Parts: sequence; structure tokens; C-alpha cells
Amino acid sequence: MTSSSRPQPKLFFWERDYARKLPDGKHLTALRRGLGRDPGDVPAMWPYYTRLRSDGWVSSDLRAEHAALVLFAVHQQSQPRLVHRPGVGLGTAVAKLRLDGKFSVDAVDRRFGAAATATSFPEVVAHLRSMVSQLRSLTVTPPLDYTKLFRDLCDWQDADRAHQVRRRWGAQYFTARDIVNEASTPQDLEISQP
Repeated sequence: MTSSSRPQPKLFFWERDYARKLPDGKHLTALRRGLGRDPGDVPAMWPYYTRLRSDGWVSSDLRAEHAALVLFAVHQQSQPRLVHRPGVGLGTAVAKLRLDGKFSVDAVDRRFGAAATATSFPEVVAHLRSMVSQLRSLTVTPPLDYTKLFRDLCDWQDADRAHQVRRRWGAQYFTARDIVNEASTPQDLEISQP
């Protein structure tokens, strides 16, 4: 099989071309039905998965994709711009939340710390859901790289790699926060990352 005849990997829902039209509200509603539910348990979500297996096995990839789909749907709801932006890690997005002033700095630090130190996958997802809801509530909603978040959530489920995710989130948060402290306004923070 030549490289040109290989099937292209399926794009995640949040990676689709939304240049002309944002995700339809009915799709986001279907994805939000997955809140608090197990991956694969919500038939309305089945068309949006790329990691669904024919044998029904719930893999760590499917758990991560389910969480990312639900979080994306919560974040994107009623937003005038696409909230998925490649290169914007979780720590960077939450640093914008910290700077905005709508929530106290201590509260944002505590909430971010609770997510980073969560001891189970459902716990980290619950903390992320809360932070995403807060991001959505800002006047200018900070974007987030949902593909990167998916990969982080895959790694989170592996005890040997979870510490790397924590370290990456912390580094993004504290380096972005330090840049923000030097900037004159919240908009001065460049949110793209390598």
C-alpha cells in the first residue's frame, strides 16, 4: 500500500473545518448529554467518536475522547468563535482566566491545583468541566487545544505518564502567568505555544 492510498486519520469533532460555520447547536447538545456518563453509553454521541470500537471495549483513548468531546461542547456553547485552537495548552488558557479578574486569583489557583492533583480520571474531568465553564463565562473566551487536551487525558490514565501531564500543565500555567504579570493588559498575552 502506498502512502497516498493510506486512509486519512479521522479528524476529531473539534478539528473539523469550521471556517464558514461553527458547530451546530444540535451537535453540541448531543455531546453535552455525555456529562457524567460513561463513554459509549449515550447513543447521540456515537457519530462523533473516532475511538469507538466495534467490540464495545472502553479504551483509555475512548475515555479521553469522551471527556474532550463533552468539555468542548460545554466550552463552545453560545460562543461566536471556535474555542478549539491548536497550540493553546490547558495551563495557558487557565492563566488567562486568572488574569481576567472575574474570579479571585486564589480561587483560580486552587481550582487549577485541584485539577492537577486529582487522583482519579473522573475527578480530573470534573475539575476540568468546572474550569471550562469558567472560561466560557469570560467576555472574551480563551481558546484551548482540545487535541492536546485529548492526548493529556490519555496520558493521565497511565500512572507512568500522569506526572508529565501535571508538570506540563503547571509549566504552562506558571510561565503564562508570569508573562501576564509583565504584560500591561490581558490581551497582551500571546496564547500560542509550541
